[in-house]
Amino acid sequence: TDSPSDSEDSSLSDSELQEAFARGQLKPGLNVVLEERRQRRNDTDGLKQCLAELRKPLAWVERLDVTLGPVADPVAQSASNADAVDPENDFQREMSFYRQAQAAVLEALPRLQKLQVPTRRPDDYFAEMAKSDQQMQKIRQKLKSKQEAMERSEKAKQLRAMRKYGKKVQTEILQRRQKEKKNMLNAVKKYQKGLSDKLDFLDDEQTSSQGNKKGSASQRTKKGPNAKRRYKNQKFGFGGKKKGSKWNTKESFNDVSSFQSKVAHNKGPGKARKGGKKALNKRPGKRARQKMKNRAR
Repeated sequence: TDSPSDSEDSSLSDSELQEAFARGQLKPGLNVVLEERRQRRNDTDGLKQCLAELRKPLAWVERLDVTLGPVADPVAQSASNADAVDPENDFQREMSFYRQAQAAVLEALPRLQKLQVPTRRPDDYFAEMAKSDQQMQKIRQKLKSKQEAMERSEKAKQLRAMRKYGKKVQTEILQRRQKEKKNMLNAVKKYQKGLSDKLDFLDDEQTSSQGNKKGSASQRTKKGPNAKRRYKNQKFGFGGKKKGSKWNTKESFNDVSSFQSKVAHNKGPGKARKGGKKALNKRPGKRARQKMKNRAR
């Protein structure tokens, strides 16, 4: 608990602050509590003591620490230019790191070789995988799916390219045909008007059609039946002509020896006993049946 004197001092200070605020002497933002700044000191002895405690008397092979400056740049004109590295220049800064690492390697490799420490990985080196076989199987499946997707997309690209090429060829053929037709129509018009007395366009058309027919016939003759069909023809023969076997010939048309007029015109003796023509139509026609229905009503 606070003493009575402390409470009186605090009440007096609060009242004084309220009076000052009422007079307008206090403004918001001016009353800031200032903390005391810590005094910084450079304890060299303490730092050296900590360094001595951390340092261990181990051999260099266990430590492998190399502290060197960067290798002299052969491209630089002088040592002053080589040492002066602009920290704002990314390229110069990275090159200084690279040359410093190079100097450390050149210093450490001979020392390791003297100590007979191998610096190259052997050909039969085996290292255990950090990931499990299941994880690696998942990675393989993912890589395989990516490869299949790439193959599908490549096939789709090839199909689209082939379609585009086919459309291009088709349009070129149509344009060529339209051009030939237009030229032929122009030549016909000139011939009709008497501007030209040559009929070369007809010869060109006939030769082109004959060439197409010859080409198709040669293709048909070259194709021929397959080996299975040839074997069956050799074994069973061709079987004779099938189409047109029921067609009339001149001899069959003139031969009337088997014609019977009574049978052809329904005048045979058997049909006469049954009543001739009347016996054929036993049911009356539709109109007659309608008349009979009307009479019955």
